[in-house]
Amino acid sequence: MLQHEWSIFAAGVLFALAALTDWLDGYLARRLNQTTPFGAFLDPVADKLIVVSALIVLVTYHHTAWLTIPSLIIVGREIVISALREWMAEMNDSVAVAVSYLGKVKTTLQMVAITLLLIVPVDAQSATTTIGYVLLYLASIMTLWSMSQYLRAAWVSLKHGLGERR
Repeated sequence: MLQHEWSIFAAGVLFALAALTDWLDGYLARRLNQTTPFGAFLDPVADKLIVVSALIVLVTYHHTAWLTIPSLIIVGREIVISALREWMAEMNDSVAVAVSYLGKVKTTLQMVAITLLLIVPVDAQSATTTIGYVLLYLASIMTLWSMSQYLRAAWVSLKHGLGERR
């Protein structure tokens, strides 16, 4: 497929619009007290889908380990936490880790980083690209931190469940 100069910029604009409407939807749902269990389930799934999809596009487009490493951290965390939640549900246990300020900052960093990396052509060595990389690395560090919070909260159940299976 022939890639037009504007296509990567258009992808960045679409991603930014999706991120902005996701934020606005969550804000309005909380502000107007219009939250539902289905919305609470679907919103994080949609967030993860858009982030993972954009990271796959970026890794394919940039062809660099500098982008692949934080992308793998972010995607890997999502897989680990999803598996943890499923396993805990099978054990009739749940790990309550409230959405924290850290999580909101992490998500914001991811969304801004991905937008910046999408709007600039890969061969353009610009300040925008550098800022995008730095923000993505900060987001991946926060991703590891949030994963450790989930694992710490689930540790007692994990230890108990692993002990029963031996």
